[in-house]
Amino acid sequence: MRKYLFGTGLFSAITGGVTLLRSARSDEPFTWRTALAWLSWGITLALAIGAVVDSYRGARGRLVADDSTVDRDELFAERVKRNRR
Repeated sequence: MRKYLFGTGLFSAITGGVTLLRSARSDEPFTWRTALAWLSWGITLALAIGAVVDSYRGARGRLVADDSTVDRDELFAERVKRNRR
């Protein structure tokens, strides 16, 4: 599970959220650009979590969505190979 939680996509989404939180604490007014930044961060976080879920499911040989970039057969083969050792 550690390799999923410390992946670059999720890590960058979290650090982006920290940056947005720091800017929200400042005295700057909330503008439409700030709203778009928060929306963008939410989409990025959702996509990163979706990629983690797809990788986790694919490594266990479960069904992965057709639009996912995860190759289920390749991940499952790696897991089987690792468990044979």
